[in-house]
Amino acid sequence: MADREVDFLLIGGGMAAAHCATTLRRRGADGSILLVGREPHVPYERPPLSKEYMRGESSEADAYVNGADWYEENDVELLTEASVMSVDAGARTAKLQTREQVRFAKALIATGARVNILHHLDGARLDGIHYLRTLGNSDAIREEAKEAGHVVLIGGSYIGSEVAASLTTLGVKCTMVMLEEVTLSRTFGVEPGRYFHEILESHGIEIVGGEELESFVGDERVRAIRTKSGREIECGAVVIGAGVHPETMLADRGGIQVENGILCDSKLETSVEGIFAAGDVCSYESVVHGRRLRIEHWDVALQQGQHAAKGLMGRRSRTGWCPTSSAICRIGRAWSMWARRRDGTSWCGGATPIRGNFSSGISTAGRLRRP
Repeated sequence: MADREVDFLLIGGGMAAAHCATTLRRRGADGSILLVGREPHVPYERPPLSKEYMRGESSEADAYVNGADWYEENDVELLTEASVMSVDAGARTAKLQTREQVRFAKALIATGARVNILHHLDGARLDGIHYLRTLGNSDAIREEAKEAGHVVLIGGSYIGSEVAASLTTLGVKCTMVMLEEVTLSRTFGVEPGRYFHEILESHGIEIVGGEELESFVGDERVRAIRTKSGREIECGAVVIGAGVHPETMLADRGGIQVENGILCDSKLETSVEGIFAAGDVCSYESVVHGRRLRIEHWDVALQQGQHAAKGLMGRRSRTGWCPTSSAICRIGRAWSMWARRRDGTSWCGGATPIRGNFSSGISTAGRLRRP
């Protein structure tokens, strides 16, 4: 027997769940809302973790989706440092880490993604090796980088490029080691990627492309990395950006269909009626592309959370969810701002328009600046 009942159970303490709760209240939903997240913080935005928050230019509170008081003021029950241990989709119940069993009428699963840990490599457990996903991770990287002197970034995509830029702004020597020859080429293509590649190099970041990481070198603490070609690069710390994988275990064990994410229709409803998914974990039928997509981007999580709220309220669109043009363009525009210095000026000078293709095949355009 359930210990209590709620109208809307929102699982996951990130942007998708927070924006879902906001939209529910903004659109007049008066039922009870329970939002459960495993982190100790109120829901926050992750993009600042590799940029302004890491550089010490913004505070933790600046990253919050809603102020800490918003949840109480809007009658949204927020449970932090608590996980949903299991879901029974058929019985419409969820068991919490607190041992409570909650019956729900409808639910959103927005469990996000977990970073890929390179635990199979020699030396993977040495001190000084970092992954970035949380506020605490960002704090640890910033503080340790100051003492490290030289930081190696593994990966040539968003995390590697953004952290390298931020740490360089703080005066830390950085080297990027990556499989691809050109940074960000997997996301934007070679030509736009080369544009960012040259910006990074122009500010002293060493880029080692076409190399695969083989092992970490050190006794108790990492002192170097070694590539499969035999190249060894000394360092005081390592930050790894090796991608993420969707957190589907809860849904899978609860009887909800999963395959590279939680399988959803075009309206973001899962294989179980009344249970929706949003954010990094959501694999949805795209009405634009005519195929299934799963997009790992903060603005997609934001918009999907908002759209799922409408579904939870029974207000479903005829055509299904698709990203707005503002979401697509922000992906490009954000990169004209990522390299700001402490004094507010940018590493970027004259404007140069660049057009490329987003990995999903959506055409993007943004005005990006070259030094």
